[in-house]
Amino acid sequence: MKEQSEGSYKHILKYTSVFGGVQGLVILIGLVRNKFMAVLLGAGGMGFNALLTAAQNFASQCTNLGISFGAVPRLSEYYEHDHQQLLDYYIQVIRLWSLIAAVLGCLFCIIVSPLINDLSFTWGNHTLHYAMLGISVAMIAITGGETAILKATRRLGSLAKIQVYTALASVLLSIPLYYFYGHSGVVPAIVLIAGAGMLATVAYSWRLYPFRIHYNRNQLKQGADMIRLGVAFVLAAALGSAAEMLIRAFLNVEGGLGDVGLYNVGFMITITYAGMVFSAMETDYFPRLSAVSKDIPKTNETVNKQMEVSLLLLSPMLVALIMLLPVLIPMLFSREFLSVVEMAQVAVLAMYFKVLTMPVAYITLARSRSLSYLLLETSYFVILVLAVVLGFRQWGLWGTGLAIVIAHAFETVLVVGYAHVYFGYRSTPQVYRYAAVQALVGLLAYAVTLCAEGWPYWITEAALTLVSTAYSIHILRQKTHLWESLKRRFRISKSGEQA
Repeated sequence: MKEQSEGSYKHILKYTSVFGGVQGLVILIGLVRNKFMAVLLGAGGMGFNALLTAAQNFASQCTNLGISFGAVPRLSEYYEHDHQQLLDYYIQVIRLWSLIAAVLGCLFCIIVSPLINDLSFTWGNHTLHYAMLGISVAMIAITGGETAILKATRRLGSLAKIQVYTALASVLLSIPLYYFYGHSGVVPAIVLIAGAGMLATVAYSWRLYPFRIHYNRNQLKQGADMIRLGVAFVLAAALGSAAEMLIRAFLNVEGGLGDVGLYNVGFMITITYAGMVFSAMETDYFPRLSAVSKDIPKTNETVNKQMEVSLLLLSPMLVALIMLLPVLIPMLFSREFLSVVEMAQVAVLAMYFKVLTMPVAYITLARSRSLSYLLLETSYFVILVLAVVLGFRQWGLWGTGLAIVIAHAFETVLVVGYAHVYFGYRSTPQVYRYAAVQALVGLLAYAVTLCAEGWPYWITEAALTLVSTAYSIHILRQKTHLWESLKRRFRISKSGEQA
């Protein structure tokens, strides 16, 4: 039993590291693009890009019909049982519905572009810019269907390569446009990046399963189940995109494009980049949780182990991020963005709540409680928008960082409380202990940013980073015999070199 438990910890650690590593590489490439964008376009240009990207995401989430999520279960079942004929037929169904989603997305952007322009800007007319996003939204819909095919047929290596290729293409395509055309190059860059992602995806997918569509009414009926399955996931994501768009539109009207750009950088470097540890959730953790979702003790065990490993891996990164933000932000963007450091440092604390929330939130999806999942997500986004509005009006950008922490704390109480009542979820003393120790170190690291500078700042922050890292390594060594595995690998590689 002990060996089985140790093995499950090793499995979680392995796949979190693998998928997190891929995501980290993609983020690193994205940092290069953001650096050039910051230098070439400034905070205003980044704010303009953030508004358009938020609008694109919102339109995509409203019209993609949940194909990238809802298509996977049935297609995966056909693949697992080697039902090749059914597999080929269902791929045609997915591609037909992807084309329908692409058309809907394009029309949606054209229809709502005047409304979004009025909500987002008090100067100029950007209706055409928003309408042009319909091209990228259509291509994203096609990409979503092909991605579902690759996921269901276990082409995880191909998906990882596609992410890297798309990230590289985003740098190569966007930087010349920013350099030569400035703000006017933002929309073409968004469209070309979406096109690069679509071409990379279909290149892998169509090679495995050549493109064929024979339209008939039965295919539309077959796709209806797929759409129903993904609709809650889609609506929740659409609400998230709408919340992001509303926040950025509010900041633009209340402050200006510069404030939007600063907020976007702070949000991106804390919430998005720190979230690479969570990248294994959907690919590895969710299927494992779904397999035991009807068994309460096994569900609790699966959730708590995932939570422990994620917490121990992420916490040292968060302390290091708090320490290094004064250096990272001007290095990754420009000195124009230094004013966002205070906002980003407090927003990092939200990740301690997120790591306790995400593993539990997946229980609702694993139990197919789609309406409950939607209501929980809606509650979080409403609190986030309200908190950001109040925080910005009261304390400026720092207030938006505090608002993000408050919203995540609210979400943790809500999600964990719901799972406790309706799914019998129970945490373990180990989770509470690890969270208390690491959160205390994180709070101390943030407190140092308020009362120290110069060498005292760097020495104290470095010491706290070492404390968090040492604690995590100590626990992981106990649970996975990590140190012994590393020593064995070192001895094997050393003996191989001697041979």
